[in-house]
Amino acid sequence: MEDGAVYNETTEPQAKPPRRPFGCTLRHLWGWRLPIKALQAILSLLAVICEEIVEDCVTCGGLYFFEFTSCSAFLLSLLILCVYCTDAYETFGEDKVQTV
Repeated sequence: MEDGAVYNETTEPQAKPPRRPFGCTLRHLWGWRLPIKALQAILSLLAVICEEIVEDCVTCGGLYFFEFTSCSAFLLSLLILCVYCTDAYETFGEDKVQTV
Protein backbone atom coordinates (compact mmCIF):
# COMPACT_ATOMS: atom_id res chain seq x y z
CA MET A 1 0.00 0.00 0.00
CA GLU A 2 2.83 2.41 0.71
CA ASP A 3 4.31 2.12 -2.80
CA GLY A 4 1.18 3.45 -4.53
CA ALA A 5 0.25 0.20 -6.25
CA VAL A 6 -3.38 0.68 -5.31
CA TYR A 7 -3.60 4.00 -7.12
CA ASN A 8 -2.76 2.99 -10.70
CA GLU A 9 -3.93 5.12 -13.57
CA THR A 10 -7.34 3.99 -14.75
CA THR A 11 -7.59 5.96 -17.96
CA GLU A 12 -5.29 6.34 -20.90
CA PRO A 13 -4.03 9.81 -21.75
CA GLN A 14 -5.93 11.46 -24.58
CA ALA A 15 -4.13 11.70 -27.88
CA LYS A 16 -3.76 15.27 -29.11
CA PRO A 17 -5.35 15.94 -32.49
CA PRO A 18 -2.89 16.71 -35.27
CA ARG A 19 -2.11 20.42 -35.56
CA ARG A 20 -3.06 22.28 -38.68
CA PRO A 21 -0.71 24.95 -40.04
CA PHE A 22 -1.66 28.22 -38.33
CA GLY A 23 -4.81 26.48 -37.11
CA CYS A 24 -6.49 27.07 -40.49
CA THR A 25 -9.57 25.12 -41.44
CA LEU A 26 -12.31 25.69 -43.99
CA ARG A 27 -15.02 23.47 -42.53
CA HIS A 28 -17.04 26.39 -41.12
CA LEU A 29 -17.02 28.40 -44.37
CA TRP A 30 -18.03 25.79 -46.91
CA GLY A 31 -19.48 26.15 -50.35
CA TRP A 32 -20.25 29.66 -51.55
CA ARG A 33 -19.65 31.36 -48.17
CA LEU A 34 -15.84 31.42 -48.36
CA PRO A 35 -15.61 33.06 -51.81
CA ILE A 36 -18.27 35.62 -50.84
CA LYS A 37 -16.44 36.59 -47.63
CA ALA A 38 -13.11 36.79 -49.47
CA LEU A 39 -14.72 38.95 -52.18
CA GLN A 40 -16.23 41.17 -49.50
CA ALA A 41 -12.81 41.71 -47.91
CA ILE A 42 -11.19 42.44 -51.28
CA LEU A 43 -13.90 44.91 -52.35
CA SER A 44 -13.87 46.75 -49.03
CA LEU A 45 -10.07 47.02 -49.22
CA LEU A 46 -10.42 48.34 -52.77
CA ALA A 47 -12.90 50.94 -51.47
CA VAL A 48 -10.40 52.08 -48.83
CA ILE A 49 -7.67 52.37 -51.46
CA CYS A 50 -9.92 54.31 -53.85
CA GLU A 51 -10.87 56.71 -51.05
CA GLU A 52 -7.22 57.36 -50.25
CA ILE A 53 -6.59 58.37 -53.87
CA VAL A 54 -8.83 61.43 -53.50
CA GLU A 55 -6.56 64.40 -52.80
CA ASP A 56 -8.91 67.41 -52.77
CA CYS A 57 -12.57 67.69 -51.86
CA VAL A 58 -14.88 70.64 -51.26
CA THR A 59 -17.24 69.07 -48.74
CA CYS A 60 -15.45 66.12 -47.19
CA GLY A 61 -18.14 64.90 -44.79
CA GLY A 62 -19.44 62.22 -47.16
CA LEU A 63 -15.91 61.15 -48.03
CA TYR A 64 -14.99 60.73 -44.36
CA PHE A 65 -18.16 58.71 -43.76
CA PHE A 66 -17.35 56.51 -46.76
CA GLU A 67 -13.81 56.05 -45.44
CA PHE A 68 -15.13 55.03 -42.02
CA THR A 69 -17.67 52.55 -43.38
CA SER A 70 -15.33 50.97 -45.93
CA CYS A 71 -12.51 50.61 -43.40
CA SER A 72 -14.93 49.16 -40.83
CA ALA A 73 -16.29 46.72 -43.39
CA PHE A 74 -12.76 45.61 -44.27
CA LEU A 75 -11.74 45.06 -40.66
CA LEU A 76 -14.95 43.25 -39.76
CA SER A 77 -14.76 40.97 -42.79
CA LEU A 78 -11.17 40.10 -41.85
CA LEU A 79 -12.30 39.37 -38.30
CA ILE A 80 -15.07 37.10 -39.57
CA LEU A 81 -12.64 35.26 -41.83
CA CYS A 82 -10.18 34.83 -38.96
CA VAL A 83 -12.80 33.50 -36.56
CA TYR A 84 -14.40 31.09 -39.02
CA CYS A 85 -11.14 29.85 -40.58
CA THR A 86 -9.06 29.28 -37.42
CA ASP A 87 -9.39 27.42 -34.15
CA ALA A 88 -11.04 30.47 -32.59
CA TYR A 89 -14.44 29.13 -33.68
CA GLU A 90 -14.06 26.11 -31.40
CA THR A 91 -12.39 28.17 -28.67
CA PHE A 92 -15.23 30.67 -28.35
CA GLY A 93 -17.97 28.14 -28.97
CA GLU A 94 -20.50 27.96 -31.77
CA ASP A 95 -23.30 29.54 -29.73
CA LYS A 96 -21.21 32.63 -28.87
CA VAL A 97 -19.97 33.04 -32.44
CA GLN A 98 -23.51 32.80 -33.81
CA THR A 99 -24.80 35.48 -31.40
CA VAL A 100 -22.10 37.92 -32.48
